[in-house]
This record gives sequence, C-alpha cells and structure tokens, in this order.
Amino acid sequence: MTNEQDTMDLQDFLKLRGLVETGGEAKFRVQGGEVRLNGDIETRRRKKLRRGDVVEYAGQRVKVDW
Repeated sequence: MTNEQDTMDLQDFLKLRGLVETGGEAKFRVQGGEVRLNGDIETRRRKKLRRGDVVEYAGQRVKVDW
C-alpha cells in the first residue's frame, strides 16, 4: 500500500461506516464540531485519517482499522 491508500478523509470515513447518510451531512456534522478524532473535536472534514485513529460521533466510537 502507498501512503495515499493508507489515509481517508474524515467525511468519507463517516459515510463509509454508515455514521451519516450523505456527504453533505458529514460536512455539516464535522464543521459543526460534533465529531471527535482521537479525543479532540475535529472540524476539518478533509482531515486525513490513518490506521489506529479513533472517530467518535453521536455516541459511537469507531477505530480506523482498514
């Protein structure tokens, strides 16, 4: 795997894991400060996630493990 394949945008991860319905909702939720990344509020929807990161949204905690 290349480094680019080892990352994914936060908004895409939220959609892929079914935490939000649409990209528009992901953008709204992230920019609204409703999503935590590794315990901290993350407002950058294009923030690159890496294996081992932990995303929290709406009471769910999901580890990035692809």
